[in-house]
Amino acid sequence: MTVRDVEQASRRIAEAKGDKNYCVSNSWLAQLENGISAPNIWTIFSLCAIYRVTIRDFLQLYNVDVDEIEQYTFVANPHLTLLHPHADGSAQTANEDKQHVMYAHIGSADYTMYPLIRPGAVVEIDTSQIKLHANSWHNEFERPIFFIELRDGYACGWCEVQGNQLLVIPHHSSPATIRRFIYPRDAEIVGRVVSYNTPCVDAAPEVKGRLLGIASRSRSTHNSSDSPNPSKSATRLVSQAE
Repeated sequence: MTVRDVEQASRRIAEAKGDKNYCVSNSWLAQLENGISAPNIWTIFSLCAIYRVTIRDFLQLYNVDVDEIEQYTFVANPHLTLLHPHADGSAQTANEDKQHVMYAHIGSADYTMYPLIRPGAVVEIDTSQIKLHANSWHNEFERPIFFIELRDGYACGWCEVQGNQLLVIPHHSSPATIRRFIYPRDAEIVGRVVSYNTPCVDAAPEVKGRLLGIASRSRSTHNSSDSPNPSKSATRLVSQAE
């Protein structure tokens, strides 16, 4: 297929779509072949249709692997708490049945369960344990920690249900505040955290301060509401710890 053939084929696509952005000109195609120009989303569409290749295969010509998008989400957003795309076993556990197991990364700005679970930790989640049981624990180490999916992200912490609200309760030594979400409309329990691999050293003070600022701005922008910490339950934990 000649350069002229490609241009004519792209013009037919542009006419059918009613958008001249799909047109691949003679001169532009020459620049593309010489590595002077790079394709945009419209020309990628046209070239894939003309040469009968998938967009995935076309992008690999430019060393772009769409399967790596989730992986690089962590690189782009290290401050966010996110589900891990692959169960890589970073958090070790004696549980051999992995059918209901997922993994998550605790963002560098997430101090909800600090210092029990520090930012940067990898947690293992048992998705078969999603029910909350009130007062079924005697100390903070027995109290179930849950991983929660929100409308705009994820959270990890102790949980209580009050009416139609799910409370995500931070550790009593954490600078974080209680967060409230309409349940189950705005929050869904993914599962119980059954294991975690957490750093034992904090970030440098100036870095920690900056991350806490990011977390505070994020909560004020996206969360349903905040409540002062500690709550009645958190206060009980403090008294038990003392």
